[in-house]
Amino acid sequence: MSPTIMMNIEKVLRSERLTLALTGLNPNEFTELLPTFDQVWRNVRQQDYRRNRKHRTRKPGGGRKGFLREMQDKLFFILFYYKCYPTYDVLTFLYGFDWGNGFRKQEQMTEILEKTLGKKMALPERRLKKVEEFFEMFPEAREVFVDGTERPVQRPKDSKAQTEKYSGKKKRHTLKNIIITNKKKKILFLSKTEGGRQHDFTMVKKHAPPNKIPEKVKQHMDLGFKGYQAQFPNHRISMPERKPRTHDLCQTKVNQNKRKSSIRVLVEHAICGVKRFRIVTDVFRNKVEGVGDKAMLISCGLWNYHLATR
Repeated sequence: MSPTIMMNIEKVLRSERLTLALTGLNPNEFTELLPTFDQVWRNVRQQDYRRNRKHRTRKPGGGRKGFLREMQDKLFFILFYYKCYPTYDVLTFLYGFDWGNGFRKQEQMTEILEKTLGKKMALPERRLKKVEEFFEMFPEAREVFVDGTERPVQRPKDSKAQTEKYSGKKKRHTLKNIIITNKKKKILFLSKTEGGRQHDFTMVKKHAPPNKIPEKVKQHMDLGFKGYQAQFPNHRISMPERKPRTHDLCQTKVNQNKRKSSIRVLVEHAICGVKRFRIVTDVFRNKVEGVGDKAMLISCGLWNYHLATR
């Protein structure tokens, strides 16, 4: 590892401002996450050893030492990648490894981080099951906030992929997810990642079907889900009223819309918390299938972990 990075990690962890800027977590959150990350790392290494022990030529721990020798270096590396989203050329300059080695290390550490957040019970649900199990998954959810979120992606070369990912709303190519949060701004549910062409209402019916959400749970939505109440009249929906083309809304309805928006803004705060991580804010560069979905999942998990430990 580069001597500069080795000397600076300890300095960074002594400064809350620097730790937040470079990892997205404060020093206490970083320290609390480290033992679980260490345990998951050792479990994965042990499983790999058992799976490949017939073909090994060295004992565990033998061979060339990697550029991330200490466990805190490994955790800092992957959190730094998610928070700042540097190119591999920048990582090569900072750590002194070759491009391919950095890519493989990022993939490996991403898997460890995902399992670590799973052990911390911080990852959102990916699939709504039976309506009877809703309160088992989310025992405190008496009202939820539903919204769609988009993030930019590089323009695909394939014409079909271009059409699928082009968002008329953002006037660019994007990836989209539907999220469901609670009043504490925790991400309860994260849908499968789709192209930006998909409409919010279509994605909700596909990935978070209303028949999987109890009717007595109040759902706060914006006008991107217009038509929800008409198709599912038995559900409790809070949605602002759209201004007609021919005249303005009366003052009573304007005040009602303001009040509903002041409540629904909690979901925007939750999305803002997730997008502290630049990997889901900057133009997404990774081309490997499924990586974009995992980046959003881990970013949501890190936000939920932050909420649980503060």
